[in-house]
Amino acid sequence: MSAIRLLVLGAVRQHGRAHGYQVRNDLEYWGAHEWSNAKPGSIYHALKQMAKQGLLHAHETAPSTAGGPPRTEYEITDGGTAEFLRLLREALVSYDQRMDIQSAAIGFLVELPRAEAVALLKERIRRIEQWRSAVTGHYIPEDGPEQLGHIGEIMNLWVHTADSDAAWTRGLVERLERGAYTFAGEGEPFVGVLAEGEENPYATGERHPGDDL
Repeated sequence: MSAIRLLVLGAVRQHGRAHGYQVRNDLEYWGAHEWSNAKPGSIYHALKQMAKQGLLHAHETAPSTAGGPPRTEYEITDGGTAEFLRLLREALVSYDQRMDIQSAAIGFLVELPRAEAVALLKERIRRIEQWRSAVTGHYIPEDGPEQLGHIGEIMNLWVHTADSDAAWTRGLVERLERGAYTFAGEGEPFVGVLAEGEENPYATGERHPGDDL
C-alpha cells in the first residue's frame, strides 16, 4: 500500500475541493513530510495520476488577480471516496512495520464510525499477536538476541516494535471506547486542515514548480 495515496485522497476529501499547494500545505502541517514520502513531487504526481484514474476530478480555476497561471483544484469522486475508505480500513488492520501507513491511517481514523474503527483496531491487535506467535516460534525473546548472533538484534527490534504497537493500540481502543474524539455521524468533526490563506507554522518553505499549478 502507498501512504501517499491515502494521505492525498484524505486531504482533498476533508477540504471538499483543494488545489495542489493546499494539499501539500496540509501534509506539511501534519508533519507527513517527516514520516512518509509526502514530498512535493510525490504529492503533485499523485494528484495528477489519481485524476487520470478517475479518483479525483480536476477543475481548472481562473487565473489569479496577480496574473499568475490558473490553478487546478481537485475534488474527490465517488470512486475516490471508495478507494480512500478501502485504503484506510486496510491500513488500520495491517501490521507490516511501516510507520507511514499507520500514521496516515490514524490521521483519518475519525472518518469512520466509532464502532467500526474500534473493531478494525482490535483486528490489528489480533494480527500483531498472530505475527508475534509466528516469529517467536523461531526466536525466543527471553533467551536474548545473542542466540542468533548480532543478527538476533534485528529480531529483537521487530518483537519490541510489535509489543509496543500492540500496547499503544490497546490504549487507543480503551480511549475510544470511553468516548474520546468525534467520529463520523457523531457531530462536528475536529478540523485538521488549514483554511485557505491560513499560515502554516510547520511549512518547509521550500519552493517546488508544482506549487503554482
